[in-house]
Amino acid sequence: MIDLTPEELKQSFDRSIFHTLSETADRLGLECYVVGGYVRDIFLGRPSKDIDVVVAGSGIEMAEAFGAGIGKPAKVTVFRNFGTAQVKYGNMEVEFVGARKESYRRDSRKPVVEDGTLQDDQERRDFTINAMAVCLNKERFGELVDPFGGMSDLKEKTIRTPLDPDVTFSDDPLRMMRCIRFATQLNFYTDDATFESLSRNHERIKIISKERVADELNKIILSPAPSRGFIDLERSGLLAVIFPELYALQGVEVKNGCGHKDNFYHTLEVLDNISKQTGNLWLRWAALLHDIAKPATKRWEPRAGWTFHNHNFIGEKMVPDIFREMKLPMNEKMKYVQKLVSLHMRPIAIADEEVTDSAVRRLLFEAGDDIDDLMTLCEADITSKNSGRKERFLNNFRLVRQKLKDIEEKDRVRNFQPPISGEEIMELFGLKPCREVGSLKSSIKDAILDGVIPNEYEAAYRYMLEKAGKMGLKPGPSGKR
Repeated sequence: MIDLTPEELKQSFDRSIFHTLSETADRLGLECYVVGGYVRDIFLGRPSKDIDVVVAGSGIEMAEAFGAGIGKPAKVTVFRNFGTAQVKYGNMEVEFVGARKESYRRDSRKPVVEDGTLQDDQERRDFTINAMAVCLNKERFGELVDPFGGMSDLKEKTIRTPLDPDVTFSDDPLRMMRCIRFATQLNFYTDDATFESLSRNHERIKIISKERVADELNKIILSPAPSRGFIDLERSGLLAVIFPELYALQGVEVKNGCGHKDNFYHTLEVLDNISKQTGNLWLRWAALLHDIAKPATKRWEPRAGWTFHNHNFIGEKMVPDIFREMKLPMNEKMKYVQKLVSLHMRPIAIADEEVTDSAVRRLLFEAGDDIDDLMTLCEADITSKNSGRKERFLNNFRLVRQKLKDIEEKDRVRNFQPPISGEEIMELFGLKPCREVGSLKSSIKDAILDGVIPNEYEAAYRYMLEKAGKMGLKPGPSGKR
């Protein structure tokens, strides 16, 4: 946190956009404040492009006058039903609202809104660190208004609500997700009374749309150490409501003195490992879901102990249902996650045995352009506390990566299509679509992937004729090469 003097805070607002806002407000006779995240982020030293402006009066009137004062570069959008407006100016986005107070019905997060004072507006905000305001009127330009101790909570790295947390969370249950999200993003602590309220009110999250919950969940996943957020979601009871499949991973079952690892905490460790490597949201989702089917596949086998056979394939089938339920995109992003969940055991199996060209070639073919992400996921999945075993796997993974590079350069099998198409096979042998055509195509593909023949047309053609002869097929009179 940056400890600013009043004069230094005033200087932070010494920019043309704030002076224009100040002049506009004074001309209209309106009290005007910057409030919320922009103020918070000044003290945290974080860049922010979004500015929230509260006026004691009409926010729409202020926005329209501000936009007119700037002229053509500004784009003004008015939302009259909500009493708000937005002005886009360069790379800045300014949101305007009139100061207001809100009341809620228990079955809805849509408030009944009335005109109010600045303090009314600050009281309705989610957390003290987001309720600080800075005045823009000329006589008080740069003055901090902090009735709820937001500055103190910033210094103490604490998330706390301005009012009774039971009221704050019950009024708008999405604030429970935001509470955990801010604590995770900022590496802050949620004060005891606020966290206890999360636990008491966690069932209220059910009235929030899946899209809004998923948006907050994605922000937690994109945090520097997302495990913190998921542990708080689990402790508060929210996780069981919003993500029961992940909640089901927790716990260790012991039989005959043999216990398996806690797959919930293992998953979070993998997620944190991935987060140190990449900001790719969907790769982080793949880390979160890579073992999601372990509860469904867990079996006790007297000789082998606890097993989770085929959890990758069952997990692959679970991914679409999870994405659909959470209102996540059902497009190529879902298919990408699905593919990585399905394939995540393959590099591990290769690295655990002798690294053969054939196995690496098939892995490269199936993973295609996602091979590097798959390898990153699998390396993050090595969380063994046995340092010797862990180092052996990582060394083998380095060997697999090198073989992938060598084989791709030599055989060009990434995303390859067999050199001979099904149409050419049918034309050559006078066939209609049938099992024999598929069998020949598969034979050519397998021969290339197993290194029996090179990925070249002439070699594939000779191999096809040989296989066709063994199947009793001969080129027809109209068949031509």
